[in-house]
Amino acid sequence: MPVLCSSCGDKRAVLKRPKTGHSLCKECFFWAFEEEVHQTIVAAELFKHGETVGIAASGGKDSTVLAHVMKLLNERYNYGLELMLLSVDEGITGYRDDSLETVKRNQQQYELPLKIVSYEELYGWTMDAIVKQVGLKNNCTFCGVFRRQALDRGAIMLKVDKICTGHNADDVAETVLMNVLRGDIARLRRCTAISTTSEGEGVVPRCKPLKYAYEKEIVLYAYFKKLDYFSTECIYSPNAYRGYARTFLKDLESIRPSSIMDVIHSGENLSVREGVKMPVQGTCTRCGYISSQALCKSCVLLEGLNRGLPKLGIGKHHRLHDKILSQQPLTEKEERKLKSVDF
Repeated sequence: MPVLCSSCGDKRAVLKRPKTGHSLCKECFFWAFEEEVHQTIVAAELFKHGETVGIAASGGKDSTVLAHVMKLLNERYNYGLELMLLSVDEGITGYRDDSLETVKRNQQQYELPLKIVSYEELYGWTMDAIVKQVGLKNNCTFCGVFRRQALDRGAIMLKVDKICTGHNADDVAETVLMNVLRGDIARLRRCTAISTTSEGEGVVPRCKPLKYAYEKEIVLYAYFKKLDYFSTECIYSPNAYRGYARTFLKDLESIRPSSIMDVIHSGENLSVREGVKMPVQGTCTRCGYISSQALCKSCVLLEGLNRGLPKLGIGKHHRLHDKILSQQPLTEKEERKLKSVDF
Protein backbone atom coordinates (compact mmCIF):
# COMPACT_ATOMS: atom_id res chain seq x y z
CA MET A 1 0.00 0.00 0.00
CA PRO A 2 1.47 3.39 -1.03
CA VAL A 3 2.50 5.75 1.77
CA LEU A 4 0.77 9.14 1.65
CA CYS A 5 2.59 12.43 2.16
CA SER A 6 2.66 13.26 5.87
CA SER A 7 2.35 16.97 5.08
CA CYS A 8 -0.54 17.31 2.58
CA GLY A 9 -2.05 13.85 3.14
CA ASP A 10 -3.25 13.70 -0.49
CA LYS A 11 -0.36 12.74 -2.74
CA ARG A 12 1.84 9.67 -2.67
CA ALA A 13 5.10 10.13 -0.76
CA VAL A 14 8.21 9.75 -2.95
CA LEU A 15 10.88 10.14 -0.28
CA LYS A 16 11.61 9.95 3.42
CA ARG A 17 13.47 13.04 4.61
CA PRO A 18 16.87 12.09 6.05
CA LYS A 19 16.72 15.11 8.35
CA THR A 20 13.31 14.57 9.95
CA GLY A 21 12.15 11.10 8.87
CA HIS A 22 8.91 12.52 7.38
CA SER A 23 7.49 10.90 4.24
CA LEU A 24 6.77 13.63 1.68
CA CYS A 25 5.58 14.09 -1.88
CA LYS A 26 7.82 16.06 -4.24
CA GLU A 27 5.93 19.37 -3.93
CA CYS A 28 5.86 19.29 -0.12
CA PHE A 29 9.55 18.38 0.02
CA PHE A 30 10.47 21.27 -2.29
CA TRP A 31 8.42 23.69 -0.17
CA ALA A 32 9.88 22.38 3.13
CA PHE A 33 13.46 22.57 1.85
CA GLU A 34 13.07 26.07 0.40
CA GLU A 35 11.25 27.38 3.49
CA GLU A 36 13.98 26.06 5.81
CA VAL A 37 16.63 27.88 3.75
CA HIS A 38 14.46 31.02 3.83
CA GLN A 39 14.10 30.77 7.62
CA THR A 40 17.88 30.36 7.94
CA ILE A 41 18.42 33.52 5.86
CA VAL A 42 15.82 35.55 7.77
CA ALA A 43 16.81 34.36 11.27
CA ALA A 44 20.50 35.14 10.70
CA GLU A 45 19.74 38.36 8.75
CA LEU A 46 22.21 37.27 6.07
CA PHE A 47 21.28 39.92 3.50
CA LYS A 48 20.06 43.50 3.26
CA HIS A 49 17.74 44.82 0.57
CA GLY A 50 19.71 46.19 -2.39
CA GLU A 51 22.91 44.23 -1.79
CA THR A 52 24.91 42.64 -4.60
CA VAL A 53 25.62 38.98 -3.73
CA GLY A 54 28.14 36.70 -5.43
CA ILE A 55 27.23 33.00 -5.41
CA ALA A 56 30.35 30.81 -5.31
CA ALA A 57 29.64 28.40 -8.18
CA SER A 58 31.62 25.23 -8.84
CA GLY A 59 29.04 23.35 -10.91
CA GLY A 60 28.58 20.78 -8.13
CA LYS A 61 25.29 19.88 -6.43
CA ASP A 62 25.66 22.31 -3.49
CA SER A 63 26.43 25.45 -5.49
CA THR A 64 23.86 24.56 -8.19
CA VAL A 65 21.11 24.07 -5.60
CA LEU A 66 22.26 27.27 -3.84
CA ALA A 67 22.04 29.30 -7.07
CA HIS A 68 18.60 27.85 -7.88
CA VAL A 69 17.17 28.40 -4.38
CA MET A 70 18.70 31.89 -3.98
CA LYS A 71 17.17 33.04 -7.29
CA LEU A 72 13.82 31.47 -6.38
CA LEU A 73 13.68 32.94 -2.83
CA ASN A 74 14.93 36.33 -4.01
CA GLU A 75 11.90 36.52 -6.33
CA ARG A 76 9.41 34.83 -3.95
CA TYR A 77 10.18 37.01 -0.91
CA ASN A 78 11.52 40.11 -2.66
CA TYR A 79 14.94 40.11 -0.98
CA GLY A 80 15.91 42.83 -3.47
CA LEU A 81 19.30 41.26 -4.15
CA GLU A 82 21.36 41.49 -7.31
CA LEU A 83 22.77 37.97 -7.79
CA MET A 84 25.94 36.99 -9.66
CA LEU A 85 27.87 33.73 -10.14
CA LEU A 86 31.56 33.59 -9.22
CA SER A 87 33.74 30.61 -10.17
CA VAL A 88 37.36 29.68 -9.56
CA ASP A 89 39.32 27.71 -12.17
CA GLU A 90 41.99 25.81 -10.24
CA GLY A 91 43.48 24.37 -13.41
CA ILE A 92 42.65 20.67 -12.93
CA THR A 93 42.46 18.98 -16.34
CA GLY A 94 39.58 16.54 -16.71
CA TYR A 95 37.78 17.91 -13.66
CA ARG A 96 37.47 21.67 -13.33
CA ASP A 97 37.33 22.33 -17.09
CA ASP A 98 34.31 20.00 -17.29
CA SER A 99 32.59 21.42 -14.20
CA LEU A 100 33.00 24.98 -15.52
CA GLU A 101 30.98 23.96 -18.59
CA THR A 102 28.16 23.12 -16.14
CA VAL A 103 28.55 26.56 -14.50
CA LYS A 104 28.29 28.22 -17.92
CA ARG A 105 25.05 26.31 -18.59
CA ASN A 106 23.77 27.37 -15.13
CA GLN A 107 24.51 30.97 -16.05
CA GLN A 108 22.21 30.68 -19.07
CA GLN A 109 19.55 28.72 -17.16
CA TYR A 110 19.38 31.21 -14.26
CA GLU A 111 20.21 34.28 -16.36
CA LEU A 112 22.86 35.50 -13.91
CA PRO A 113 26.17 37.25 -14.70
CA LEU A 114 29.25 35.00 -14.35
CA LYS A 115 32.87 35.81 -13.48
CA ILE A 116 35.61 33.15 -13.62
CA VAL A 117 39.00 33.75 -11.99
CA SER A 118 41.87 31.30 -12.40
CA TYR A 119 44.84 30.25 -10.28
CA GLU A 120 47.05 30.68 -13.33
CA GLU A 121 46.17 34.36 -13.80
CA LEU A 122 46.25 35.12 -10.05
CA TYR A 123 49.25 33.04 -8.92
CA GLY A 124 51.03 31.87 -12.06
CA TRP A 125 50.37 28.22 -11.12
CA THR A 126 47.70 25.64 -11.94
CA MET A 127 46.81 22.80 -9.55
CA ASP A 128 48.13 20.33 -12.14
CA ALA A 129 51.55 22.04 -11.96
CA ILE A 130 51.40 22.27 -8.14
CA VAL A 131 50.62 18.55 -7.76
CA LYS A 132 53.58 17.70 -10.00
CA GLN A 133 55.83 19.53 -7.54
CA VAL A 134 54.24 18.74 -4.15
CA GLY A 135 52.72 15.29 -4.68
CA LEU A 136 49.24 14.07 -3.66
CA LYS A 137 49.41 14.29 0.13
CA ASN A 138 49.23 18.01 0.94
CA ASN A 139 47.90 19.36 -2.35
CA CYS A 140 44.49 20.17 -0.79
CA THR A 141 46.23 22.64 1.56
CA PHE A 142 47.47 24.64 -1.44
CA CYS A 143 44.10 24.49 -3.20
CA GLY A 144 42.05 25.50 -0.14
CA VAL A 145 44.25 28.49 0.71
CA PHE A 146 44.46 29.72 -2.89
CA ARG A 147 40.72 29.25 -3.52
CA ARG A 148 39.71 31.31 -0.49
CA GLN A 149 41.84 34.24 -1.64
CA ALA A 150 40.78 33.78 -5.29
CA LEU A 151 37.10 34.06 -4.29
CA ASP A 152 37.82 37.32 -2.47
CA ARG A 153 39.73 38.72 -5.44
CA GLY A 154 36.94 37.74 -7.82
CA ALA A 155 34.35 39.27 -5.49
CA ILE A 156 36.29 42.55 -5.43
CA MET A 157 36.41 42.54 -9.26
CA LEU A 158 32.62 42.08 -9.31
CA LYS A 159 32.19 44.69 -6.55
CA VAL A 160 29.84 42.43 -4.58
CA ASP A 161 28.80 43.15 -0.98
CA LYS A 162 28.77 39.49 0.09
CA ILE A 163 29.73 36.02 -1.09
CA CYS A 164 27.43 33.10 -0.32
CA THR A 165 28.89 29.60 -0.44
CA GLY A 166 27.26 26.18 -0.74
CA HIS A 167 28.59 24.79 2.55
CA ASN A 168 25.96 22.40 3.91
CA ALA A 169 25.34 20.87 7.36
CA ASP A 170 27.60 17.89 6.61
CA ASP A 171 30.47 20.23 5.62
CA VAL A 172 30.13 22.27 8.81
CA ALA A 173 29.98 19.16 11.03
CA GLU A 174 33.06 17.70 9.27
CA THR A 175 34.95 20.95 9.88
CA VAL A 176 34.03 20.89 13.58
CA LEU A 177 35.35 17.30 13.86
CA MET A 178 38.56 18.15 11.95
CA ASN A 179 39.29 21.14 14.19
CA VAL A 180 38.62 19.07 17.34
CA LEU A 181 40.96 16.34 16.09
CA ARG A 182 43.65 18.92 15.23
CA GLY A 183 43.17 20.84 18.47
CA ASP A 184 42.73 24.02 16.43
CA ILE A 185 40.92 26.24 18.93
CA ALA A 186 40.99 29.39 16.82
CA ARG A 187 39.29 27.74 13.82
CA LEU A 188 36.96 25.70 16.03
CA ARG A 189 35.68 28.94 17.50
CA ARG A 190 34.69 30.43 14.15
CA CYS A 191 34.00 27.44 11.86
CA THR A 192 30.31 27.18 12.84
CA ALA A 193 29.58 30.87 12.17
CA ILE A 194 26.87 31.22 9.52
CA SER A 195 28.38 34.49 8.32
CA THR A 196 31.66 36.34 8.63
CA THR A 197 31.97 40.09 8.90
CA SER A 198 34.56 41.89 6.79
CA GLU A 199 37.90 40.94 8.36
CA GLY A 200 39.92 43.65 6.65
CA GLU A 201 40.66 45.24 3.31
CA GLY A 202 40.46 42.79 0.43
CA VAL A 203 38.18 40.40 2.36
CA VAL A 204 34.51 40.19 1.40
CA PRO A 205 31.96 38.99 4.03
CA ARG A 206 30.70 35.43 3.48
CA CYS A 207 27.61 33.49 4.47
CA LYS A 208 26.25 29.93 4.30
CA PRO A 209 22.51 29.85 3.50
CA LEU A 210 22.62 26.01 3.34
CA LYS A 211 24.30 25.65 6.75
CA TYR A 212 21.46 23.52 8.18
CA ALA A 213 20.63 21.60 4.97
CA TYR A 214 21.67 17.93 4.94
CA GLU A 215 23.81 16.83 1.99
CA LYS A 216 21.40 13.95 1.27
CA GLU A 217 18.49 16.39 1.00
CA ILE A 218 20.46 18.66 -1.33
CA VAL A 219 21.07 15.64 -3.59
CA LEU A 220 17.35 14.72 -3.46
CA TYR A 221 16.34 18.32 -4.22
CA ALA A 222 18.70 18.49 -7.22
CA TYR A 223 17.52 15.06 -8.44
CA PHE A 224 13.77 15.71 -8.23
CA LYS A 225 14.14 19.25 -9.61
CA LYS A 226 16.27 17.80 -12.46
CA LEU A 227 18.95 20.46 -11.91
CA ASP A 228 22.00 20.45 -14.16
CA TYR A 229 25.07 19.75 -11.98
CA PHE A 230 28.49 18.10 -12.18
CA SER A 231 28.87 15.11 -9.87
CA THR A 232 32.49 13.90 -10.26
CA GLU A 233 34.81 14.14 -7.22
CA CYS A 234 38.09 16.05 -7.57
CA ILE A 235 40.79 13.72 -8.92
CA TYR A 236 43.31 15.08 -6.41
CA SER A 237 41.22 14.68 -3.24
CA PRO A 238 41.32 10.93 -2.33
CA ASN A 239 43.90 11.50 0.42
CA ALA A 240 42.30 14.66 1.85
CA TYR A 241 42.06 14.71 5.67
CA ARG A 242 38.42 15.83 5.34
CA GLY A 243 37.59 12.48 3.70
CA TYR A 244 38.33 10.61 6.93
CA ALA A 245 36.17 13.00 8.99
CA ARG A 246 33.41 12.54 6.39
CA THR A 247 33.55 8.74 6.64
CA PHE A 248 33.37 8.93 10.45
CA LEU A 249 30.40 11.33 10.27
CA LYS A 250 28.54 9.11 7.78
CA ASP A 251 29.00 6.14 10.13
CA LEU A 252 27.54 8.21 12.98
CA GLU A 253 24.65 9.38 10.78
CA SER A 254 23.73 5.80 9.83
CA ILE A 255 23.23 5.01 13.53
CA ARG A 256 21.78 8.38 14.58
CA PRO A 257 20.60 10.73 11.77
CA SER A 258 20.62 13.73 14.14
CA SER A 259 24.42 13.34 14.63
CA ILE A 260 25.13 16.00 12.00
CA MET A 261 23.04 18.66 13.74
CA ASP A 262 24.28 17.50 17.15
CA VAL A 263 27.91 18.06 16.11
CA ILE A 264 27.06 21.51 14.68
CA HIS A 265 25.20 22.59 17.84
CA SER A 266 28.11 21.33 19.97
CA GLY A 267 30.50 23.44 17.91
CA GLU A 268 28.22 26.48 18.21
CA ASN A 269 28.07 26.18 22.00
CA LEU A 270 31.74 25.51 22.71
CA SER A 271 33.46 28.36 24.52
CA VAL A 272 37.15 29.02 25.07
CA ARG A 273 38.42 29.32 28.63
CA GLU A 274 39.43 32.84 29.67
CA GLY A 275 43.13 33.47 29.42
CA VAL A 276 43.71 31.16 26.44
CA LYS A 277 45.99 32.97 23.99
CA MET A 278 44.37 33.32 20.56
CA PRO A 279 46.03 34.40 17.29
CA VAL A 280 45.78 38.13 16.63
CA GLN A 281 44.41 38.95 13.18
CA GLY A 282 46.63 41.30 11.20
CA THR A 283 47.55 41.77 7.55
CA CYS A 284 50.20 40.21 5.34
CA THR A 285 53.14 42.58 4.84
CA ARG A 286 53.52 41.41 1.25
CA CYS A 287 49.99 41.28 -0.25
CA GLY A 288 47.84 42.95 2.45
CA TYR A 289 45.54 39.93 2.91
CA ILE A 290 44.38 38.96 6.43
CA SER A 291 46.99 36.99 8.37
CA SER A 292 48.05 36.28 11.95
CA GLN A 293 51.69 36.12 10.80
CA ALA A 294 53.99 38.53 8.96
CA LEU A 295 53.22 36.62 5.75
CA CYS A 296 49.85 35.10 4.90
CA LYS A 297 49.61 31.39 4.13
CA SER A 298 49.09 32.07 0.42
CA CYS A 299 52.31 34.09 0.11
CA VAL A 300 54.32 31.46 2.01
CA LEU A 301 52.96 28.64 -0.17
CA LEU A 302 53.70 30.65 -3.33
CA GLU A 303 57.21 31.44 -2.12
CA GLY A 304 57.82 27.73 -1.53
CA LEU A 305 56.57 26.83 -5.02
CA ASN A 306 58.60 29.56 -6.73
CA ARG A 307 61.76 28.62 -4.83
CA GLY A 308 61.27 24.90 -5.43
CA LEU A 309 60.75 24.35 -1.68
CA PRO A 310 57.25 22.81 -1.57
CA LYS A 311 57.25 22.09 2.18
CA LEU A 312 57.80 25.75 3.11
CA GLY A 313 54.07 26.38 3.67
CA ILE A 314 53.34 22.97 5.22
CA GLY A 315 53.74 22.87 8.98
CA LYS A 316 55.21 25.57 11.21
CA HIS A 317 58.00 27.53 9.55
CA HIS A 318 57.15 31.01 10.92
CA ARG A 319 60.77 31.61 11.97
CA LEU A 320 61.72 31.66 8.28
CA HIS A 321 59.29 34.49 7.42
CA ASP A 322 61.85 37.22 8.19
CA LYS A 323 64.33 35.56 5.84
CA ILE A 324 61.72 35.33 3.11
CA LEU A 325 60.69 38.98 3.52
CA SER A 326 64.28 40.20 3.38
CA GLN A 327 65.06 37.86 0.45
CA GLN A 328 67.84 36.18 2.43
CA PRO A 329 69.07 32.80 1.18
CA LEU A 330 68.17 29.77 3.31
CA THR A 331 70.86 27.54 4.76
CA GLU A 332 71.65 24.23 3.06
CA LYS A 333 70.06 22.35 5.96
CA GLU A 334 66.84 24.42 5.74
CA GLU A 335 66.61 23.91 1.98
CA ARG A 336 67.16 20.16 2.30
CA LYS A 337 64.26 19.90 4.77
CA LEU A 338 61.91 21.94 2.61
CA LYS A 339 62.75 20.35 -0.76
CA SER A 340 61.64 16.86 0.17
CA VAL A 341 58.30 15.94 -1.39
CA ASP A 342 58.02 12.72 0.64
CA PHE A 343 55.36 14.26 2.94
